[in-house]
Amino acid sequence: MVQPEQRVMESVVERAAESEPTPVDIRDQQLYLEMGLVPDEYQLIIDHLGRLPNWTELGIYSVMWSEHCSYKNSKPLLRRFPVEGPRVLQGPGEGAGALDIGDGQAVVFKIESHNHPTAVEPFQGAATGVGGIIRDVFSMGARPVALLNSLRFGKLSNPRVRYLFEQAVAGIAHYGNVVGIPTVGGEVDFDDSYEGNPLVNAMCVGVLSHDELQKGIATGTGNPVIYVGASTGRDGIHGATFASEELGEDAEEKRPSVQAGDPFMEKLLLEACLELVKKGILIGIQDMGAAGLTSSSTEMAAKGGAGMVLNLDDVPQRETGMTPYEMMLSESQERMLLVVEKGKEDEVREVLDKWGLASAVVGRVTDDGRYRVRHRGRLVVDIPVNTLVDDAPVVHRKGKEPAYYRQFADLRPEDTLSGVNPQEALKKVLSSPNVASKEWVYRQYDHMVRTSTAVRPGSDAAVIMMEGLDKALAISTDGNGRYVYLDPAKGGAITVAEAARNVVCSGAEPLGVTDGLNFGSPEKPEVFWQLEGAVDGMSEACRVLETPVVGGNVSLYNESKGTIHPTPVVGMVGLVHSRSHITTQEFKQEGDAVFLLGETLPELGGSELQLVMEGNISGRPPQIDLEKEKQLHRVILAAIGKGWVSSAHDCSTGGLATTLAESCFGRSLGAVIRMETPLDPTVCLFSESQSRVVLSVPGEYADALMELAADHGVVCTRIGTVGGDSLTVAINGKHVIDAPVQQLKTDWEGAIPWAMNPSSTN
Repeated sequence: MVQPEQRVMESVVERAAESEPTPVDIRDQQLYLEMGLVPDEYQLIIDHLGRLPNWTELGIYSVMWSEHCSYKNSKPLLRRFPVEGPRVLQGPGEGAGALDIGDGQAVVFKIESHNHPTAVEPFQGAATGVGGIIRDVFSMGARPVALLNSLRFGKLSNPRVRYLFEQAVAGIAHYGNVVGIPTVGGEVDFDDSYEGNPLVNAMCVGVLSHDELQKGIATGTGNPVIYVGASTGRDGIHGATFASEELGEDAEEKRPSVQAGDPFMEKLLLEACLELVKKGILIGIQDMGAAGLTSSSTEMAAKGGAGMVLNLDDVPQRETGMTPYEMMLSESQERMLLVVEKGKEDEVREVLDKWGLASAVVGRVTDDGRYRVRHRGRLVVDIPVNTLVDDAPVVHRKGKEPAYYRQFADLRPEDTLSGVNPQEALKKVLSSPNVASKEWVYRQYDHMVRTSTAVRPGSDAAVIMMEGLDKALAISTDGNGRYVYLDPAKGGAITVAEAARNVVCSGAEPLGVTDGLNFGSPEKPEVFWQLEGAVDGMSEACRVLETPVVGGNVSLYNESKGTIHPTPVVGMVGLVHSRSHITTQEFKQEGDAVFLLGETLPELGGSELQLVMEGNISGRPPQIDLEKEKQLHRVILAAIGKGWVSSAHDCSTGGLATTLAESCFGRSLGAVIRMETPLDPTVCLFSESQSRVVLSVPGEYADALMELAADHGVVCTRIGTVGGDSLTVAINGKHVIDAPVQQLKTDWEGAIPWAMNPSSTN
């Protein structure tokens, strides 16, 4: 029952602390501009309240209406994503998406960015990004089983970039390793455009039974709102608005906006929340992530069609003298908000005490649609809750085609790069940090904890076993900012297609995606054009490949020095229907036939070869035919299901030559390749044409594979045989590559360690 005094209209105090500006000061001095609000938005707040907002109310509106929380610049575009499908149990709008995987089980997953915090404080910025995405998954009731990431940094020749890279990887490793969730895969790319603002996207995957699925919702008048976890401090205040603005010269001054994480606390919080889920007593649960207590409480109330009253005096605090503004906007880590039925507080407290977690009833659900906050006996916030969530402003922008797009239209890097010595080109490409082994990164991760990892980092996709079931999950993260820069729609479609192709090569049916949209300022028409084109391309690929988008993240304002490559990334989840179908990329046995599925065209725009040989990119990226991509997937999955395939490897960055070399590295098995082509040998070997896969199959299945491919209209060419200890490639009867596998592997394995310790090569 709501207390009678909470139903009485009370005057909201002008200031909760003497140091705060008054509502009149805010208006007259336009202090709302400091919070990222524009004059029209400030006036809209006045209209919603019927009066001037005080400092705390203004802070609440500013974070809830920031791009990070409201998606006000991107919402019109996000509506274009396909979000429904026969397997979708939970689409966008909750902490994470959920897909049915049969047997009463579901996979829950999401990807999120922590870009700005990592640019300022790389260890904690990356670590807390991992912590936040873990909470998003277990707040859905799922036990996290895997972590992945997608990382972008500047060139490793820059000492500052090496510092950021080293510390970010260390932060990711520390958090995941301590919590005890395996980090099983990811991707890393290096480019000058990311020098000032690295991109750090973390993905978490969990599993649950259908009846355990939770939502962040507050219902039931009088039901208690329970705070759980770490005490609230002053770290991370205004983190949501910090993530919704460009980093300028004062980036170092933003350091206090970066939260500090405690993975030990996270582990306790995870286990306690999952125990409460098992007991079936939760009405709602939500992570206090971006915008902290504000976002979790207001979103839960809005989704429940309810109101809420909070008493900040009951909030656990680790610092003295905190103001309501500070408590409401703090983003201290490892905190959750629960709503349970009135009368079950003791039952909840018993579980939380068992795990040594602080908790407190900090509020009640109301039935009036108002969001009220009390502090020291005074009402300091009184806002219609829907105005914070459902009625947040939406900005409709128009894009403008950038000048470079036309300038690149007639450029043909295939002409300028033809004739490059293929063997020298292969050495350069394999030694590029973008293509080179990422073992320096993933050896820092515990990828075997919980012993469910079937395919470790380094293959096309990671594979996680399902306990007690024959099936498994294949997971991949992918993105290519260079392609999206050269053609946003094509690059966006390729991002989805390659992620799907990776899980297919692991023996899995692609199920669905979570997306991370990392772009510059949407206020620049050329950037919005990139964002709109990428979303359209991704949407079309998701529709054709039947992989709905069930959640994701938008991170804008990522420029800090000049421009940044538009970088959408995709986390793809696939279902391996039987463990016997799990497939990896390395050649397995001598004598196997090597096949190239798909067609090679002269396409070097945005390629790794162009980057390492010319130092920049231009032209157009590869084309993609999504129907051909879909047929390719069907052929590969059918062949794997029939037991024909020894290895499968996606042909993408670095082209066919790189794919062949990487297929040799796993077991140090060479291959003899002979091809006939009208293309220049270098173009043939390093083109990054899409919808291509290299398979190795025992000879007795070769004819059957070619017949299967022909039935689906997929080009299938036998190009060689596994064997020996060298990779030998002949084009039109002329040997163009002949190198010992171990020599190539040494270049590939050593590139990043050498780049990270340049003094060791002197």
